[in-house]
Amino acid sequence: MTSHSTITNRADQLFPPAKIPYEPVGIGFRTPHYEEVLETDLNLGWLEVHPENYFGGGVHRHFLSEVRRKYQISLHAVGLSLGSDQPVSEDHLARVRELIDIYDPFSVSDHASWSASGNAHLNDLLPLPYTQASLNKLARNVERAQEALGRRMLIENPSTYLAFKGNEMHEDTFMNKLADMTGCGILLDLNNIYVQAHNHDYDAWSYVDMIEAHHVGEMHLAGHIEQTAGEGTLLVDTHSRPVKGDVWGLYEHAIKRIGVVPTLIEWDNDIPDLATLVSEA
Repeated sequence: MTSHSTITNRADQLFPPAKIPYEPVGIGFRTPHYEEVLETDLNLGWLEVHPENYFGGGVHRHFLSEVRRKYQISLHAVGLSLGSDQPVSEDHLARVRELIDIYDPFSVSDHASWSASGNAHLNDLLPLPYTQASLNKLARNVERAQEALGRRMLIENPSTYLAFKGNEMHEDTFMNKLADMTGCGILLDLNNIYVQAHNHDYDAWSYVDMIEAHHVGEMHLAGHIEQTAGEGTLLVDTHSRPVKGDVWGLYEHAIKRIGVVPTLIEWDNDIPDLATLVSEA
């Protein structure tokens, strides 16, 4: 995954064609760092952007255009609500497709979760029951999204804090089946796996071992916090702290088994200065 093989380019030639980056590690392109990122030569392979932040054009779109001239980018969507009972919003798909056609990201992704029901849209990524019925609905929406976007998507495993009583399979099986059914890839979020393994009392390393390596196209690392919950503790995926040592250990295990793929250091809350973020990457 670290070769410079070219991905099909549908973007305006103002921007370099999309390529899997030589340097596998990237960071998020976030508002506090817009100008500094453009003024600094970062020793990074790529930058991640949430497409929903750029639907409106304006100054945000200006900075995205400028940064795309310097770096490869990934589009990591948060609003497609692929796990909803209802079809994916065609308007939302069209807006993401517009950004794909303009900026030619090397990767397009979203989550195995839901955030919309009817006309209600929630500012969160909510979990799914791991049942065949739920899998079929998610697969239907992933297939439609891939068709509309003209790209193979990567789907991220979520962070969860409660388990559904009616679960029919483990999450690793659910993710493998989704990839088999739709041809999508897996965005393996190792912090999410670590958090869930603690909260649901299973082994994070075994989860990674169960994921079919050829499905994995990207990995994410992030920080979490620990909270008291009754007589025990609950880990919460906050994206507000440095990556914990055990999560780095899980990443080392993952790349030994799966290989090196583009890897993002996520930091979306309590965002530090750019130098701190780059030093962790």
